[in-house]
Amino acid sequence: MLNKSDLIIPDWPAPANVKTLQTTRHGGISHAPYDSLNLGDHVQDNPLNVASNRQRLNTFVPSEPLWLNQVHGVVALDAATASCLPSADASYTKARGTVCAVMTADCLPVLLCDEAGTVVAAIHAGWKGLLDGVIESTVNTMHATEPLMAWLGPAIGPNAFEVGSEVREAFISKDSNAVRAFVATGDKWLGDMYFLARQRLQQVGVTNVYGGGLCTYTDKENFFSYRRDGATGRMATLIWME
Repeated sequence: MLNKSDLIIPDWPAPANVKTLQTTRHGGISHAPYDSLNLGDHVQDNPLNVASNRQRLNTFVPSEPLWLNQVHGVVALDAATASCLPSADASYTKARGTVCAVMTADCLPVLLCDEAGTVVAAIHAGWKGLLDGVIESTVNTMHATEPLMAWLGPAIGPNAFEVGSEVREAFISKDSNAVRAFVATGDKWLGDMYFLARQRLQQVGVTNVYGGGLCTYTDKENFFSYRRDGATGRMATLIWME
């Protein structure tokens, strides 16, 4: 049974009509290594278990979430008009009761809403999408007329996200200030995706940013982590308007 205590309610000053949820690995029926609330249907888990897990989640949302075929790109779709399982890495909506969702297991989930509570979005920001501008693409597609705020969900943290020099150099080539997001560790680098996301958000005028302190890699009790475990499940980060 999925209980409210199995979920994280994002702590940010969103308007009262904006509702959000972050799942953990608790409250489902999937077996190891997908134990237990795996919501990803593309990770070799038993499809019936995934369907049951999603059904449990559906008791907490007003409608079936728009599940995306995430491809580490920059496309953001209107969740109210998108086809079933579209290839995209973000969705937004201005329609009440429409649920935007992204799935992650180390990549960074980003939620957005405007201060008036008239538009919301969910973004899957792996390092490739972050580098190529999925945050900027989503903000531009939302056409918000009021200031936006953001919440950064659980992702692989700055003490665990090891990358090669080519990843560091790619980010610095986009913005020289990205050098501050990387710390040397031998011949590799530790990258801070939270810092990089805040940097990109600020560049498109989103200065009210919350969250960003939960590490999927180090918290095995609560989160799935692809980098840590390989075969593993997926969490969901969801947002909608009442």
